[in-house]
Amino acid sequence: MSAYTSSKQFELGSTAFRQWKADHSHCQYIHGYQLKTELTFGCKSLDDKNWCVDFGGLDTLKQTLRNQFDHTFVVAGDDPELDTFKQLNEKGLLQLRIMVEGVGVEKFAEYVFKTADAFVEEASEGRCFVLTATVIEHADNSASYSRPITTDTTFVDEEGTKTFVEGEKEHECCQNKAQEASIEPEPEPEPEPEPVKFTGAANVGPNVDSGNFSDPFKGTSWGN
Repeated sequence: MSAYTSSKQFELGSTAFRQWKADHSHCQYIHGYQLKTELTFGCKSLDDKNWCVDFGGLDTLKQTLRNQFDHTFVVAGDDPELDTFKQLNEKGLLQLRIMVEGVGVEKFAEYVFKTADAFVEEASEGRCFVLTATVIEHADNSASYSRPITTDTTFVDEEGTKTFVEGEKEHECCQNKAQEASIEPEPEPEPEPEPVKFTGAANVGPNVDSGNFSDPFKGTSWGN
């Protein structure tokens, strides 16, 4: 399968946050960066202007992302000092943004990816999608969140350069486990019936009383 790609960079804004679980690092303290993002879009067919994504139509997306990150304090939903930060927000000392699943450049990349992917899918009526969202803290630090490629695909960028990406395949051990799970176990042989132990005379007629021979035909039609 072939697909087109295009990329766009823009600023997210000046963001403060802390990773409270990093108690071995200074990242546990409030710090910040001037974040920016690079989005790589994909599509199977171009629009009538031969564009993958209309960059001029991304203003709403940019504003949504900047509202999350520009001059804000982003905190994890499980931060033990969350109530303190809420009080500072109520006093107008910061603009609080709570990310339930956690903070950090990796989680920021995931947030940007999911927000941008939903936006372009709706704007293009399903024609376009986000392949990768990268969030950059500074020249040395960045993180990305990507869409898994499940089929072999050749991507073509704006300059016509083709890149072949092999679809993800399960690791060999996972395939073996799946095959093992799909094989139905052979049914266990039914146990042979135990031999019937003789415990006395068999009941031949109705209500035969063993040991009573005064009337051996009692209870039968012959004894009537």
